[in-house]
Amino acid sequence: MALDELKSAIPDYAKDLKLNLGSVIGNSDLPAQQLWGTVLATAIASRSPRVLRELAPEAEANLSPEAFKAAKSAAAIMSMNNVFYRTRHLLSDEEYGTMRAGLRMNVIGNPGVDKVDFELWSFAVSAINGCGMCLDSHEQVLRKAGVERDVVQEAFKIASVIQAVAVTVDAEDVLA
Repeated sequence: MALDELKSAIPDYAKDLKLNLGSVIGNSDLPAQQLWGTVLATAIASRSPRVLRELAPEAEANLSPEAFKAAKSAAAIMSMNNVFYRTRHLLSDEEYGTMRAGLRMNVIGNPGVDKVDFELWSFAVSAINGCGMCLDSHEQVLRKAGVERDVVQEAFKIASVIQAVAVTVDAEDVLA
């Protein structure tokens, strides 16, 4: 199991991450599609080849081909949107907020899976990429759709653990 291999790559000084990785994936109350889509999208967003290499096969085994593609699409579109909207939000000149984005984002309207799942994955990627504007936007859509706060929190718990694991194993690979 690749998850076990990834956990074994986490050094002793980061034992909490090893425990948390097993917990957020192994003990999640999320339906399989939401869980594994979140895992895949955040593994991509973590930018860690090792984390993605270890987690993608399990995600693929637990997702339909459409959901696997949609989770990758969420990571792709949010990598663009998070930079664009975070920059727009951080600029002190508010006029940028009134300007047309002019960027294609068709996948958001037609992701090929349940809209709530895609929003959850987009939210989790936004957590890694640190775009407050996108976090607020996706959280509001999720809450309007009836998604409870504990589900939203589960997504950003997964994102935080996967990001921390990625940073740690990549650092260990460099230092080895």
